[in-house]
Parts: sequence; C-alpha cells; structure tokens
Amino acid sequence: MPTSSASTTDSAKSAATGGVQSLERAFDLLERMADAGGEVGLSELSASSGLPLPTIHRLMRTLVACGYVRQQPNRRYALGPRLIRLGESAARLLGTWARPYLARLVEETGETANMALLDGDEIVYVAQVPSKHSMRMFTEVGRRVLPHSTGVGKALLADFPAEEVRALLARTGMPAATEKTITTPDGFLAALEDVRRLGYAVDDNEQEIGVRCLAVSVPDSPTAAAISISGPAGRVTEAATDKIIPVLQEVARELSEALASSGNNGG
Repeated sequence: MPTSSASTTDSAKSAATGGVQSLERAFDLLERMADAGGEVGLSELSASSGLPLPTIHRLMRTLVACGYVRQQPNRRYALGPRLIRLGESAARLLGTWARPYLARLVEETGETANMALLDGDEIVYVAQVPSKHSMRMFTEVGRRVLPHSTGVGKALLADFPAEEVRALLARTGMPAATEKTITTPDGFLAALEDVRRLGYAVDDNEQEIGVRCLAVSVPDSPTAAAISISGPAGRVTEAATDKIIPVLQEVARELSEALASSGNNGG
C-alpha cells in the first residue's frame, strides 16, 4: 500500500540522517502546501504525500497550534502568518551571504549587482552591491516590484508553465512603468521564450528609462532566485552584454554550488 511504502521510506530516511520523522513529515507537508499555492485539503495532502489521514490531521493540528498553518472556514488549511517572519529573516540572511558573489560581479563588470527572489507574485530584492561609477543604479534592498517589467522577473519565471505565468499576470496586472514595458501576457510569454533560448533575461528600459539590466536565475536554488547587473543603457550595450553574460552565468553557478554545499553541511 502507498501509505506503508511512504512510512517505510520516511523511517529509512530518518534513520539515515539521524532526523526526527515527525519533523521531516511536517516540513514536507508545508512544502507541499506551498507547491499547491498555499491552501489545501487533508485529502489532497494524503494523496500527494502517501501519508494516512490520521497522521496528517495530527501534524496539521500541531502546525496550527504553533501558528505555521491556519484552518480556513471551509475546513481547508492555509500557510500561516508565522512563516512570514521566518521567510523574511531567511531572505535577509541569504542576501548577506550572497554579497561576496555580487561584489565579484561588480568587480568584473563595473556595474551594480543585485539578487532577487520570487515572493508570492512579486519580486523582492534581497541584496545589492553598488557600482563604483559615479553614475550608477540603486535599488533599495527589500523593494518589491512586479515581475513583468524586470530582468530578474523574466529570469525567475522563464521555466514556469505558461498557464501559471498567465495566472500570475492576471492577479498582478501588467501596468506600464515606461513606454517600453511589456503589457500583454502574449508579449511577456514571448520574452520568456527568448530567455530560454538565450540563457539570460534583459530589461531594456522597461522598468526605468535609460537603464538596462541583464539577469540569470540561480540554478537549483532552494527558493527561486536570480542575480543581475544594472547600469546606464549607454554602458550596458549589446557589446558589453557579450562580456557580462558569461560572468553572470559563472557567478550564478558558483552561488548554486555554494547553496547546495551549505545545505548538505547540517548536523
């Protein structure tokens, strides 16, 4: 039976890692809830996890009591507000930890380097190292923007299914930040196709006139993350792009490897 198979796998994993099975199961349920959009029913969790309903019900009761999950009036369960504080703290730490990699980007490209995450339907900037040029770009850490007008937004959404992208755009709308902002779902999906083909994303005067941004996603990041450089359009030219992109991609790979190794150094 699927339930006994899942239970056996959980037991083996817990024994191998020295972990606590109920903790592993609880975090697995939280991640499944996030993957499902943040709200699920017990039967959906049981079907996706292979755990029996009584086990899921017991774990969810504990998560509700701790404030990490809340029960809706319709009896479904939603991610709770206490997770926001954890997420914000983790994002700040991730940004601090990534700063040496961004500093290397600034050193090698001469332009301002940024790191951004996808948080719900928005892009949030978690780290920045400014260019040494007197004319440089500045984005406040913690600033939130909509994905459709940014290079990091395109980089982060490039691998999402088209229907998920359309649903996100329907929720956020596509207001024009400049006359060059993409304001139609079809136009944005075409831009994402370019990202997949080229291996990087461009914001060409779409968030701010006179500014170009080049961005790539951080592969296999535990949370969707992207890094970028931004600068005046007169410096971030097509010729400069050819030199900057390999550096961006190399730093993104190094960040990915560092994230993976830090994740495996527990205990």
